[in-house]
Amino acid sequence: MKRLIEGVRRFREQVFPGMRDLYRELSEGQTPDALFVTCCDSRVVPTLITQAPPGRLFLMRNAGNLIPKFEEAQGGQSATLEYAVKVLGVKDIIVCGHTDCGAMRFLMQTGGRRPDLPLVSNWMSHADEVRVRVDRIGPADRERLDLAIEQNVLVQIEHLRSYPFVREAVAQGNLALHAWVFRLKTGEVVTYDEAAGRYVSLV
Repeated sequence: MKRLIEGVRRFREQVFPGMRDLYRELSEGQTPDALFVTCCDSRVVPTLITQAPPGRLFLMRNAGNLIPKFEEAQGGQSATLEYAVKVLGVKDIIVCGHTDCGAMRFLMQTGGRRPDLPLVSNWMSHADEVRVRVDRIGPADRERLDLAIEQNVLVQIEHLRSYPFVREAVAQGNLALHAWVFRLKTGEVVTYDEAAGRYVSLV
């Protein structure tokens, strides 16, 4: 806590004064460009990765960057999605996984189920399809965890498309969906290229 409180002090004294006008504007409302869905892993910092200033990203974070299907909609995640699309009118939704993901490791090592973690097990059911895909594709020369991480992002993109208001916005050309993976060791971000059928470097 001491480090966090010291950080607040530095923000108030050294950072905020240079951003006072921006925060004054943001205090009147927000118009973010994108909804950024990612893992709650402490090593993944969306505004640092994208260099987005305050007000540009609407964030949804949870274990494994999962999105329940529309028919399985659960509380905060689905409500956040609905608000982002229908109220804020975001133009892009980015689902961003990351290497060394603990949620995906849990999924691959336990099948996503552990009796002593009933809440986690219930949540991880939204990634059941990932194991099926990894088993179907096979390990080949790929690390199964890395493959699961990449496939999970694609599964969650499909879950996004199960929401009627997402499908409608995409069909009208008002919304685009993006699949990203952040590689911790290198800082690289890769994105899924549908035409190529594989992930490619974003920049």
